[in-house]
Amino acid sequence: MILETLEVSLPELERRTGWQIKPEGACKGDRCVPMPLGGEGRVDVPQLADRLGMPLVHDEASGLWCLGPEAGGRALSGVQAPDLVLPDIRGGQFSLRSMLGKKVLLVAWASW
Repeated sequence: MILETLEVSLPELERRTGWQIKPEGACKGDRCVPMPLGGEGRVDVPQLADRLGMPLVHDEASGLWCLGPEAGGRALSGVQAPDLVLPDIRGGQFSLRSMLGKKVLLVAWASW
């Protein structure tokens, strides 16, 4: 979920994540996590990320935040990817580390 601020309205949270804020907390299906509401019926995103174990990453240059995805505690602890070395289209080796300092989009596909 891409955000411009660190607060989100209840309807937007439910629409974009499936989580509902109820008296018992943030709920999705039969799972509920204690979660207090912020001011004016808005949810504090860093607190939500912490309670639900979702990563929260900030891109300072664009001023945007990214929340999620839900990972059941298996999320990356940072935004630095491990070095990958793969063959390029010419048969040489390409190292992800060669892109250090640049934004990189990795697209993965599997037939299964």
